[in-house]
Amino acid sequence: MNTITDTNFNFPGQKSLYKGKVREVYNINNEQLVMVATDRLSAFDVVMPKGIPYKGQILNQIATKMMQATEDLVPNWLIATPDPNVAVGHLCTPFKVEMVIRGYLSGHAAREYKAGKRMLCGVTMPEGMKENDKFPNPIITPATKADMGDHDEDISREDILKKGIVSEADYSVLEDYTRKLFQRGSEIAASRGLILVDTKYEFGKTQDGQIVLIDEIHTPDSSRYFYADGYQERQDRGEAQKQLSKEFVRQWLIANNFQGLEGQTVPEMSDDYIQTVSERYIELYENITGETFVKGDVTDIQNRIKTHVEAYLNG
Repeated sequence: MNTITDTNFNFPGQKSLYKGKVREVYNINNEQLVMVATDRLSAFDVVMPKGIPYKGQILNQIATKMMQATEDLVPNWLIATPDPNVAVGHLCTPFKVEMVIRGYLSGHAAREYKAGKRMLCGVTMPEGMKENDKFPNPIITPATKADMGDHDEDISREDILKKGIVSEADYSVLEDYTRKLFQRGSEIAASRGLILVDTKYEFGKTQDGQIVLIDEIHTPDSSRYFYADGYQERQDRGEAQKQLSKEFVRQWLIANNFQGLEGQTVPEMSDDYIQTVSERYIELYENITGETFVKGDVTDIQNRIKTHVEAYLNG
């Protein structure tokens, strides 16, 4: 299973390299960023030891399609995609918060709710809800952006403004863009028989001061999807929802006694299980885009990416 889990290119005009949990970002001449989506899998803010075949390509291609489908609403950083795993965009200064928006009581919100909490990031959650119920209105629950290996942390709008992490004027734009993107993402999902349950968006400022959407959007790493068909029946019967997201990996890890806590060891992922994860990612790609997934050539991924990016940078 050929995967790409680490890169160390030296592109023309390269100024620096930043390695995130999944993506590696190359600064070209302090003007453009070349972002390589690797096959690394991160869960509970821990990068798993093995890569997932085609995961980087899937994330990159979904994000590209979703940025193109929302660019009439919200400007984004994207310029080109010279390789299945690569996006090239404008150099931006990222805001140090992730804008998480939730339409349903699921995942982290459901775990907090189950623990008796009714306030998340300064937002009150209604009494009497059960896991995977729809909120009366989507709620924005931001998180501070963590460095690799650290945990993202919940934060309220009030604390973001009080600590000066984002100015009030800019934060109002982030909230407006977040709600617009979630509405459009929900409409796209509904047209494919899916429910966009929750997601996160990241934003940055271009060198001329424009706030733009950056990183990924509506991918299985940043979003949770349910199948719309049978959703209400499953809720009424108290059954788990059929979902397409990274949550199935989290649940597998929890079942194997791992939640990223101190002293815990990442369980061994067999080749068969990794293949299953890859197939789930492909399933989500095909469901959310409505297109058949075309696997990139993985005989020599490093050289393929290098060749494509250098051809692009050299014009």
